[in-house]
Amino acid sequence: MKAKYWILTIFVLLIVIPVSELNGQENKQNYGKAPDEIFPYQRFQKAYKYHFLVPVQFYGAGREIPPPTNLKEVRIGFLGPLEGSMIVSLGTQMLQGATLAIEEANKKGGYRGIPFKLMIHNDVGLWGAAANEIVKMDDEKVWAWLGSIDDIVSHVAIRATLKLEIPMVCPGDPDPTFTETAIPWVIRVISDDRQSCYALVNQIYKKDGHSRVAVIRANNRYGRVGIKIFSETATRVGHPMVMEERFNDGETDFKTQLERILVTSPDAILIWGNAKESALILQQIRAMGLKQQVYGSDRMVNPEFLQIAGSLAEGIVTTCQYNPDADIPQLKAFQINYYKRFGIEPDVFAAHAYDGMNIIIGAINKAGLNRVLIRDMLTDLKTFQNYPGITGKIVFDDSWNNIKDIWMAEVHNGRFKFSPAPQMDPKNKVSSKTDNY
Repeated sequence: MKAKYWILTIFVLLIVIPVSELNGQENKQNYGKAPDEIFPYQRFQKAYKYHFLVPVQFYGAGREIPPPTNLKEVRIGFLGPLEGSMIVSLGTQMLQGATLAIEEANKKGGYRGIPFKLMIHNDVGLWGAAANEIVKMDDEKVWAWLGSIDDIVSHVAIRATLKLEIPMVCPGDPDPTFTETAIPWVIRVISDDRQSCYALVNQIYKKDGHSRVAVIRANNRYGRVGIKIFSETATRVGHPMVMEERFNDGETDFKTQLERILVTSPDAILIWGNAKESALILQQIRAMGLKQQVYGSDRMVNPEFLQIAGSLAEGIVTTCQYNPDADIPQLKAFQINYYKRFGIEPDVFAAHAYDGMNIIIGAINKAGLNRVLIRDMLTDLKTFQNYPGITGKIVFDDSWNNIKDIWMAEVHNGRFKFSPAPQMDPKNKVSSKTDNY
């Protein structure tokens, strides 16, 4: 009889108490940390199936392969825009951040006394070229690789890394669809454009009270994908964009696009592009006598933007995936060491490359010299969840995408000042969340 009562009691508990509470877990948040207010169809009904909520695992062979003997170096690959690209300066910073992490690891003894060596490869944003570079890395016997920034390059490269079964860490590509490829060899340590767009929508419409926003964006994948997320989010809060104009990388005259924007009578303008073009567009906006508040994408947070825009940059608001002024001792040490080593201040790509390379090194040290075991370690959400990087605590979702909070960056007295991005509370009111990271 006692056994029957116990069975009945357990049955009642399973009905009354949610499984999540029995497991001691909180209910999972929306995919991509999307606020309830803008989550698709959330106001009408729950979807039959939600994707990207369960990690895709690798069940193939390879874990039984013993480590090689008599190695003289442990090779790690790097892929980034180092020549022939509009964003060489960003790729250079990314390479230098990765290099510093390698050098520091070797000073500590490398891998069991064997030095790490960075195998450097250039990407030029051409279809197919990136895959060829990953094949070269496979020939070089790299154990993992880090890269890149350009969306097209990264998407091609991860197809090759899937075929060749090489673990990969991305520190620079913000394309939201990057981890939606469900390739179980890839993690991303930089927050994607969704987090930037959610923050910008809250800032522009909720906090600053604008309602008519025109957009001018780069005519490439970075501009197209980023603005797609902004457009969808703005529409869901009741403020569709009033105009979307495009420009090409390297373009210098934006008069035609701005005249078309002027006709729509916007009360704010959002620029989505690289630092140089963004600064030139800002100059021409003001030269035309337009007084509207101007916002920008994260690539504005760059010395080149401040140099070209000059005093016109004052008051410009954008986002950044980390706070370079944060009170994090490891960050301050990194900034000092980086400047001593390379003679320039590190940017967001250098910082995330440093974090990403240290995660790779940590995984190799824990797993040993076996690609599949390194992959297992990199994708183990318990091992690297809330990783205390110099960019703040890295928080992975179940698609191995970093969804930590990002920052607003506003120009004051010729330099960017950083503050927590406005967050939506359950009552759809804007609040500012403070955090040391």
